[in-house]
Amino acid sequence: MSAEEKWKGWILKQHKEAEQAGEKEPCVLLGQQLGELGRFAYAALCGVSLALLFPENEQSSFRTEFIEGFVTWLNLPDTVLPAMTAFAGGLGGEGTETFTEILLKDPILEENPALITQDLLSFSLRDGYYDARARVLICHISLLLRIPLEELEVLEESLLESLKEQKEEESETAEVSRKKKERRKKLKRYLLISLATIGGGTVIGLTGGLAAPLVAAGAATIIGSAGAAALGSTAGIAVMASLFGAAGAGLTGYKMKKRVGATEEFEFLPLTEGKQLHITIAVTGWLCAGKYGSFTAPWSSMLQSSEQYCLAWESKYLMELGNALDSLLNGFVNMMAQEALKFTVLSGIVTALTWPTSLLTVASVIDNPWGVCLHRSAEVGKHLAHVLLSRQQGKRPVTLIGFSLGARVIYFCLQEMAQEKESQGIIEDVVLLGAPVEGEVKHWKALTKVVSGRIINGYCRGDWLLSFVYRTSSVQLNVAGLQPVDLGDRRMVNKDLSSVVNGHLDYMKQMDTILKAVGIKTKECQLVEKGSGSLFPPLAKKSLREAGSKAQGEESTRKEEDEAGGE
Repeated sequence: MSAEEKWKGWILKQHKEAEQAGEKEPCVLLGQQLGELGRFAYAALCGVSLALLFPENEQSSFRTEFIEGFVTWLNLPDTVLPAMTAFAGGLGGEGTETFTEILLKDPILEENPALITQDLLSFSLRDGYYDARARVLICHISLLLRIPLEELEVLEESLLESLKEQKEEESETAEVSRKKKERRKKLKRYLLISLATIGGGTVIGLTGGLAAPLVAAGAATIIGSAGAAALGSTAGIAVMASLFGAAGAGLTGYKMKKRVGATEEFEFLPLTEGKQLHITIAVTGWLCAGKYGSFTAPWSSMLQSSEQYCLAWESKYLMELGNALDSLLNGFVNMMAQEALKFTVLSGIVTALTWPTSLLTVASVIDNPWGVCLHRSAEVGKHLAHVLLSRQQGKRPVTLIGFSLGARVIYFCLQEMAQEKESQGIIEDVVLLGAPVEGEVKHWKALTKVVSGRIINGYCRGDWLLSFVYRTSSVQLNVAGLQPVDLGDRRMVNKDLSSVVNGHLDYMKQMDTILKAVGIKTKECQLVEKGSGSLFPPLAKKSLREAGSKAQGEESTRKEEDEAGGE
């Protein structure tokens, strides 16, 4: 039975229970239905996981606030708070496997362990703020409990689908529903949410009060009546307004009103028509005539989220760069260069003085447009940072993926965010492919402050074009797109794409294959093996030894296999 079928069956059961409850008080929250031992193990497991995933000092307030709120959510006595705080502070990691076994033995979870995923999602959304760190934690706990990560995706999508369906139903029966005052009073205890799509944006506000009751009933069938109430009965429409951005329009409604610095073009183009509790933003590295003349073309097969966008930026300059690349590679220079560079690029001793003279004579073809785009990509990245910091996308996790200069945009976006306050909990995962940025570890440390999940560096050792165009920027050619970045952090994952990418232009032409290689879901294979379709953060070996968890050990093995395959 597929995850979707299981959830449909469980949702139907919840709906019947909600109907039978009638005017009775809302049922107890799912987490509170666990036995006392189960609740303790549940909170403890979250505590030690928080310490394992986010051990940095700057994350201490998040860990403390999360665990304090979670103890209250589970209705645990205040006397356990010191112990839970200690777990979140880094103690007790060796008990991970014990906590996991105790939790799985609770009678409430025998039929459907995925209720834990549901409960954590409800807790994480209770204030209308879906923190990227919370989503990483949910993925981590789900894997420890051997719950396929697709369960979380299905739950998130089912919640929004239910809301949209109920909104459509309400528009047909608004007059009838308004007359049934008693029915409305009963439904007010559920989550008050309005979700309707008009012109690509989610409209929340004037129509919200009218739509709320019936929409809330749909939400309650997914997360339980009490869970829906706890999610925001007092905040009502403001909860979803917070999640999806001002007026619900989010990124579809954002367009740069005036020129910002050197940036002339900056706009988000939708790649999908759906809505989701987490979004993906793709950044293209250059444009060229023909099939790849649009920003969206390289990402046609990507399906990491039901809500995806592509950043349109500086198209005039990116088209000039693309034409220059074609001119450089389509002629005699391409053949000559590849032969001449076999003994230089592959030996790793290339400098500005070792390039063939014949190749340097035509360098002007590429140097000027490359230099212009190199500068503008940094400026665009900084602007993207402030757009995300202003929560134009709403308060929900964001995954960023880009190739070539698009990866550079993301790199500078993260660097800019790292310098600002309130920058944590926004970015879930980032994927940088063939990035023309510094490869030294010291330049990447700041990224760990901003990224909650994984930082994937996709590189190709034999990318001679990237080596050539970057030759004036770094004599030593210490470029991330050419080599691994040994950051020594559980977030960092280096992926050698040399077997997939034969040259820099392949980052655009072979994107479908590349996405699969780095674990990004595509339309061709929406349901993948457990865990492979999610950018789940692998754990450091040292932390695994301290935790002594079998489940975590399996996770470490997966990471080692990834890295081994990339060497």
